[in-house]
Amino acid sequence: MRVAVTGGAGFIGVHTVEALLDGGADVVVIDDLRHASSRRLPDHIELVEADVAGAEAREAVKRFGAEAVVHLAAQGGVNRSWREPVEDARANVLGTLSMLLAAVDAGCRRFVFASSGGALYGSTDRLPTPETEAAAPLSPYGTAKLVAETYLEMFTRTRGLSACALRYGNVYGPGQDGTGEAGLIAISCRRLLAGSAPLIRGDGLQTRDFVFVGDVVRANLLALDSSATEPVNIGTGVQTPVNAVVAELMATAAVQARPERVPAPAGEVRRCCLDNARARALLGWSPNHALSDGLSRTYRAFAGAASVPAVS
Repeated sequence: MRVAVTGGAGFIGVHTVEALLDGGADVVVIDDLRHASSRRLPDHIELVEADVAGAEAREAVKRFGAEAVVHLAAQGGVNRSWREPVEDARANVLGTLSMLLAAVDAGCRRFVFASSGGALYGSTDRLPTPETEAAAPLSPYGTAKLVAETYLEMFTRTRGLSACALRYGNVYGPGQDGTGEAGLIAISCRRLLAGSAPLIRGDGLQTRDFVFVGDVVRANLLALDSSATEPVNIGTGVQTPVNAVVAELMATAAVQARPERVPAPAGEVRRCCLDNARARALLGWSPNHALSDGLSRTYRAFAGAASVPAVS
């Protein structure tokens, strides 16, 4: 299969590209390299440096003869979406629309889109949250993902494109850089290794559904081979408080410190826990990595103690 991966130089993207290559796929990466992962792409990979909302990226999909698109490129920060909502919409709405048009023009048979679970559902009391729960985003980021999903559904219904949105939980693992505002686990690993206290936004009682990047990559590949067009949650079905995650990382690092606390950002979801029954039924997917294992693998990767593969 010939697969175009947008955002393929990013955190989830690099791992996805590696897994596709291991499976015998031909891959082109389309990425503007603004959020490239610390984990490098294979040297022989074809890379088109372009903005996914632009004509160059669309032309690259067709020129490559892509049979499928895995659309991972995004503006991924809730905080930034409040500061720069127009740019957020450009990346997450127009970028997705651009790639949908490219996929149709290239005659692609499959389109897999990286959406969001927590940001889409908002402050629901229904936990674990199924895909049938009404979307009620609390941020421009979540709203943009919802609009992008609406475009997917419309293209499936009117243009014959088989498209599926995967609603990720909070993805973490080796290769996440931890230098921005998003990515609690990566940021905490980086701060601990630098001798700084972990940073917690808010009271730390907010919960998240943390899902290991290797499990997300498997979901991406399973979705490529599936005909499912409904949105699918990709989460563990377990909610974990931020305080507990930071405490476990400090124990792993053998560090005793009082976390630094700052106010929670606007639009932050209080609780996130995704029902993965649909993923099990439609994709045959379930998470392989318990949080304790994933945290250990991630910290070891940051510490440079071992080369830690994401998919195993």
